[in-house]
Order: sequence, then C-alpha cells, then structure tokens
Amino acid sequence: MWVTDTPVRSERPSARALPLASALRLARPSDTWFKPALSVVVASAAPQLTLLAMGRPDLVMYTMAGSLCALYGHGLPYARRAGAVAGVVLGMTASLAVSLVTASLTGSTAVLIAVGALLAAAQKVVCDATRIGPPGHVIFTFVSSAALFAPQRPEQIPGHLALTLGAGAFAWLVAVAPALVRREGPERRAVARALEAAAVCAADPGPRTRSAAAAAVHAAWQCLLASGRPTPVRRSLERLVVHAEAAFAAPRPGDGTVDPDRLRAWAALTRARGPVPTPPPAPGTADELCGIDAERSARRAPGGHRAARRALLRRLGPGSPLLPVAVRTLAGCALAGYLCAALGVGRPYWAIVTAASLYQANITLSWNRALQRTLGNLLGVLVFAAVLPVSRISPLALVCCCLFFSFAAEALITRNYWLGSVAVTPMALLVLEFGGSHPAGELIGDRILDTVLGAAVGFLAATLVTNRRAAGRVERALDALDRARADAERTGADPGAAPATRDRVRRTLTASLVELREAGDTAAGEWWQRALPEQRLLAAEQAGHRTLAATAQRRGPGGDTPAAAHAPSIGAE
Repeated sequence: MWVTDTPVRSERPSARALPLASALRLARPSDTWFKPALSVVVASAAPQLTLLAMGRPDLVMYTMAGSLCALYGHGLPYARRAGAVAGVVLGMTASLAVSLVTASLTGSTAVLIAVGALLAAAQKVVCDATRIGPPGHVIFTFVSSAALFAPQRPEQIPGHLALTLGAGAFAWLVAVAPALVRREGPERRAVARALEAAAVCAADPGPRTRSAAAAAVHAAWQCLLASGRPTPVRRSLERLVVHAEAAFAAPRPGDGTVDPDRLRAWAALTRARGPVPTPPPAPGTADELCGIDAERSARRAPGGHRAARRALLRRLGPGSPLLPVAVRTLAGCALAGYLCAALGVGRPYWAIVTAASLYQANITLSWNRALQRTLGNLLGVLVFAAVLPVSRISPLALVCCCLFFSFAAEALITRNYWLGSVAVTPMALLVLEFGGSHPAGELIGDRILDTVLGAAVGFLAATLVTNRRAAGRVERALDALDRARADAERTGADPGAAPATRDRVRRTLTASLVELREAGDTAAGEWWQRALPEQRLLAAEQAGHRTLAATAQRRGPGGDTPAAAHAPSIGAE
C-alpha cells in the first residue's frame, strides 16, 4: 500500500458549484464525425425508400430501429466491430420486442411508463458495462420508449420485429463494409491519436498531458490487440505506438530528446491513405512486439475469453459503481414519465428519453447534459416548426428531411451535445409523421413540456440517489496501481524475466494509470460522498509515471533489432 505523509482528506465541499458556460461551449468536431453520419444515412435510406415504394411509410419506425444500429462501433477495429454491431442489433430487437409485447397487452399508461423506466435502466447498465461507446443507451431508450406508446396487436409483432432485424442486418453490412477498402482504418486512427497525444505531452509535459497520452497509448494497444491477426501494416503501427509510449513515459518528456514535430508528422502520415511510416525502431521494439504477440495469443485462448466474461460480470454484479447510476435512471425516468402523464401528456415517452439521456458518470456531467439537452430540444422544436410544412409536401420530402437531420445530428453532436440535439429533435418528431399527420401545436407543446420536466426531474433524481461507490472505485484503482507498480519494479529488476512478461506488466501499469485517472475524474464530479484522497491520487500518479519511465530505460537489447525483423515490407493499404 502506498504511504504518504501528506493529508489525505480533501477540502472539496460535498456539493460543488455547477458549470454553465463551459457546458455549452463548442469543441472541435471529432476526426471521425462523418463516419457515423454517413453510415446512418445509408443504413436508413434503403429501408425507408423501399417502404415508400411499397406504400407503407407507416412501418418506418420499425426499420429505423435497426438502421440506427449503424451508429455504433466506429472506434473499433473491424474484427471487433462485426461482433459488437451484431450484438447491438440483437439487443435493439430484444428491447423492441419487450416494448411491442407490452404495448399489445396493456393500454395502462402507468404500466407502460414502469416498463419504459425498467428498460432504460437495464439499457444504461448493459451499455456502460460492455463499454460499447457512443451513442450508448440513448438510442435503445428512444426506440423502446416510443414503441411502448405505439398501437400494437399481437399478430403484428413478428412482422415488425422482422423489419427491425432486416434493417439491422443491412446496418451491419454498412458498418463493416469499409473493411473492404481500408481494413486497418480504425487502427491507423487510434495510433495517430496516440502519436498526437504523445507529441502534446513532449511539447508541454504535465500531469494532464501525461494522463491523456497514457490513455491514448492504452487505447491504441487495445485497438491493435482486438484487430485480429498481425499484418505488415499492423506491425508498422505497433512500432509507432512503441515510439508514442516511449515519448510520454520518458523521465522528462520536454527535455528535447523527443521531437514533437516528428511525432505529429508520423501521425499525419498514419491517418492518411498512403503507406504507414516506418521509423527506426525505438528501444525495446522487438521485445514489445513479442509481448504483444504473447498477449494476443492469451486473449484468443479459452482462458482469455473466460477472463473477459468474468470482468463483464464484475461490472454488472453487486458492488459495481454502475448500479447507483442504474437506480438513478430508473427513478428519474419513472418520475418524469408519471409527472408528464399526470399533466395530461398522452405519450410521455419523450420525458423518459430526456431523463435517461442525462445520466453520465457523475452529477457534474449529468448537469452538463441536462443543460445541453434542454437547450438543444427547445431550439430543435423551433426548427421542426419551420421544416414541418416542407416535410408535408410529399412522403418523399418527409424521408429526405429525416435523412438530412440524421446526418446533421451526427455531424454536429461531437461539437457539443446541445448542437446535435437541435437536429435530433426535429428528426424524432418527423418520424411520427410517417404514421399520419399530427397537430403541430400539440407536438411542439408536448415536446417542450416533456423536455423541461424530464430534465428537471431527471437531474433531481441524480442528486437524491447518491453514488458513494465512486470513492470506493478510486480506492480500488489506487490499490491496483500499487500492485502494478510493484510488479513492474520486480520484473524490471529480474534479469531473467522474459521480454513478453516485461512488456505485459508495463501495459498493465499503463492501464492502471488510465483507470485511476478515470476513477478520480468521475469521483471528483460526484456529490454526497466522503472526501477524496487527492494528495494520494497525485502522488500515486507521479510514482506510476516514474516507474513507467524506469521500465522504459531498462528495456533490453531488443531496441537494436532492425525493422525488418517483423515486417520485411510495408505497403499502402
């Protein structure tokens, strides 16, 4: 256990001031914003135009449930993406099936809201535990909650689910089709981000830049480990990650021994479509690649799959920090739905969706999302009012409007969530038009009421349902980092340790640093919990980075291995 003489209790109050301007500030767009945007348009266009040609636009809601699955998995290598998106399609179909069966059996608003809240909580926990990534549980909740309040007969359910599965299968093809053109695209982008983060750390070393570089390097290794068999291009990418790792793990990243401009140049070439750059091997490259091969083999073994399943079950089991967030989701969605129903809203599903969308890792982030969601939805209903006459010109105009807003939502949401919501809101309202025209004033009024009440009640539930397990996660992360440091120091001091073992314990140490930073940031934004040991957190991070630097210096003679040892030639993709 790490021992420090510094005080371990924070001066932080139980309830922190909540930000305003920073929550609404625009950021730079994601480097891959166009991928989910184009994917969802292609995945939606074919089913919607087919139904339009058949004269059945009223069935668009069911195909859209499958088409929206194309939004997932864009940060994963294609080998992993295929399985992840298939799981999303099955999960979406299962959620929709529960909603449709419930809607066909009862018309009780109270029962429908209860089922919607339970589904939202389950979807939140499963998406967080599996770490599926953006857009997370919100799409599942939107589809299942809307279906709860759609008229349904039992004999219609198999056909509607078949439409969802068919559209989901097409979305799966859209998600994995780029592998035919650029099969190492996700790996190249992950490595480019690691090089860019290492360049920032080398130019401006500090705790935050080191943590960001560690997270990017860890993500790049995880992406390469999940990408399947090693190819010449992937071997070259692994060498580049070794350079990025050496840059942020150096004892003094800003001492001039690492050239940030060179790292940025490699990142630009890696992100481009040409050949992957082939720099001279960094110290320890051959040992690192041997270690990666050993870890890849261990993951593919039956024991590796069992370990992954055990890790998932731990994230879902008793004591998990995800469970308080699930309780928040359940309480907030149920209260928001019941309150809107009491005020006379006929279909209060949007209140459920609004409340569900708020719940992030902690209260501060949930507050940010509440502001963003409210502002975006209120502006979005104005956009809907302006575009509604255009969408009613013809069914084709309605399809085109929905596709436009689908693209705009994904194009804008990485700048800030509120900006994306400006496009999401009219798209969600226009979907209702496929089933028949509705009074514009009623739609707009219900949506404004659902948004305001859903955001207010949802955030109230977040403040009342405490998550004291966030601090416990920090303690566990500190203990894990102590163990990882001890393993790294013991292995580094052992001259007989295998290269694969050295590199495995170093990657474990990097992963422990990433987990500690994530746990600390999450707990720092949480209310009503015991004070965090901030001095111990800082000391542990600094000690972890010093150990990483020491292990980098103790790498074996494999650093002199020529580049041809693993990849005789590197060509363009």
